[in-house]
Amino acid sequence: MDPIESIKPAKDTTLAMLLAAQARGWELWYTRQDDLRLADGVPQARLQPLEVRDDPLHNWFDLGEAQLAPLSAFDVILMRKDPPFDMEFIYTTYILERAEEQGVLVVNRPQGLRDMNEKVYTAWFPHCCAPTLITRNMADMHAFLQEHLRIVCKPLHGMGGRSIFVVDRGDKNAGVIFETLTEYGSRFAIVQKYLPEIVASGDSRILVIDGEPVPYALARIPTAADHRGNLAAGARGEGRELDDRDRWLVSQIGPALRQRGMLFVGLDVIGGYVTEINVTSPTGVRELDRQFGIRIADRLMDAIDRRLEARARQP
Repeated sequence: MDPIESIKPAKDTTLAMLLAAQARGWELWYTRQDDLRLADGVPQARLQPLEVRDDPLHNWFDLGEAQLAPLSAFDVILMRKDPPFDMEFIYTTYILERAEEQGVLVVNRPQGLRDMNEKVYTAWFPHCCAPTLITRNMADMHAFLQEHLRIVCKPLHGMGGRSIFVVDRGDKNAGVIFETLTEYGSRFAIVQKYLPEIVASGDSRILVIDGEPVPYALARIPTAADHRGNLAAGARGEGRELDDRDRWLVSQIGPALRQRGMLFVGLDVIGGYVTEINVTSPTGVRELDRQFGIRIADRLMDAIDRRLEARARQP
């Protein structure tokens, strides 16, 4: 995971997972990206024994002495490294995939983390999405803007609402935005039809555990001064029950996630359309737990337990 001392414990989903695992008597070990190594094909890490507490105002963790160990010594590895999705992230999945080949359950599966870019993977479910174009051709972006009048433009590697633009037809800054996002046509970027429902209803995060939806979503409603439905950009989180459209979207996408070993995924939905499929480190657990008295991380631990039991039954 990212540095545990830097998280916001009252909101951090990874901490919720750690608390749920510890409550089951599972032993916790902590490692960061720069602690991983691959020695003669053997995946290893410098790890520290970890204890956690649900105490956001004081010290929420204790770490023991670091030691070098093979990753094959563990039953489960939770990969909770935030984007950017860069080459360092990909190299990390190679190391984790070697651990998976040695029998470790990695959540989410390394190959899926590599293959399922959070913005591009929506292309596998076009019937669930608003009009979307992924291109590095700026003329095509201008044509898309002319067709849809108002669009959202995003880089493919970002997170937390970074570098997201809303562009109207006739905006004289459109060309500069397209140049910036594509680095003058040298990088792919994504443009989507603007969905006005975000203003009143927000950008809803639907959490999917082993292909099945959590019954409540976290609607992230932008402030009056911003268009981004991201908590990191100041949006307000408001829980709501899933509706029929939400459940239909999960029915279309969830089976593919389960089949590919993606046990914990967040679907971002605006106006009944999926805009992103978050497979790296989805959040929102703590907010939904508080609002509805549910324990989402326990559901994930149940799913992990089922996977471990299924592996144990294999000859």
